[in-house]
Parts: sequence; structure tokens; C-alpha cells
Amino acid sequence: MKLKDLEFKKLIPSDRIEKKVASLADQINKDYENKTPVFLPVLNGSFMFASDLLKDITVLCRVSFVKISSYSGTASTGQLKTLIGHDESLFGLDIIIVEDIVDSGLTLQKIMEDLKGRGAKSVEAVALLRKQSAREKNIEVKYVGFELDNEFVLGYGLDYDGLGRNLRDIYKQVLPSSEK
Repeated sequence: MKLKDLEFKKLIPSDRIEKKVASLADQINKDYENKTPVFLPVLNGSFMFASDLLKDITVLCRVSFVKISSYSGTASTGQLKTLIGHDESLFGLDIIIVEDIVDSGLTLQKIMEDLKGRGAKSVEAVALLRKQSAREKNIEVKYVGFELDNEFVLGYGLDYDGLGRNLRDIYKQVLPSSEK
């Protein structure tokens, strides 16, 4: 599949994503039985994952959103840009951050520090995807769907310059043979 100037091939089909999302929800339901967590999806990328995940969450919960970005094109810039923050009190609450992908871990680390600083009772993360670079930095993600190498992916909420979020499957960039 070609999108703009890049070539992509299917990496994770939608049926595998669906099963993994249900499995993650089951784990969260068990861990948060008798609690009322606040799910905090990070927009824009996590919108599909968060929607599907929350449909399988059976514990009482609240949902709010934040929008923080560190991407430009296909790479993390290393610079966080807070676009929409969270303005409700989270003091004494159990928070579950919902991420599409943990790449460098910079965004997740900043959000977790901020929430702990606001007095959250607990802060955990659920991510559909986690890249090797985040694993190497020991970025704490309690619930992980799929582990990836350091490849560029799109689909199921993830984009390339705003395109591809609506794809049901996840695709990875096919690198020209000179870049492999």
C-alpha cells in the first residue's frame, strides 16, 4: 500500500488487534475490580484503541482526554507540545493512560509525572504498541498489546501526516533496500 511518498505492508491484521484489545480489557477489569479508574486516552492516535478498549471495560469508570504531541512526519521530535490539557482534579484517583504507541516514551513519561504531581492515587498505562526504544529506556507500561522493533507504523488510529488513521489493520513502512 502506498501513502503519499511511502510504501507500507500489513503488520497486524484487525482480528489480532481485536483479540488483543479484549485481552487487555480483561486484565484491567480484574486489576480494577471494586475501583473506579479514570481512563485518560491521549489524542489523536489512541482514539480507535481507546474506543474499542472501553467497550470491553466492565468496571465503573470515567473517561477524559488529553492531547500531547512530540511527532513531526515519521519521527519523534523530542519536544513535547501540549495541545489540550486536563483541567479536572485527579487528586486521589486511579488513572489509566491510554496510548496508541509508546515510541521514545517521552510523552508517556511526561504525562505520568504530571499526574503523579497532581496527587493521583495511582497512574498506570495501557498501550496498544510499544517500540524497542521505549523498552530499552524501561518506560513503565503495565498493559502492552504488541511489542515492535523501531519501525514506523500506521493504521488503527496511527497516522502519517494525518493520513491512515481510519485503517482497520496496522501497517509498517517498507524501507527501500538501501535503508534496511
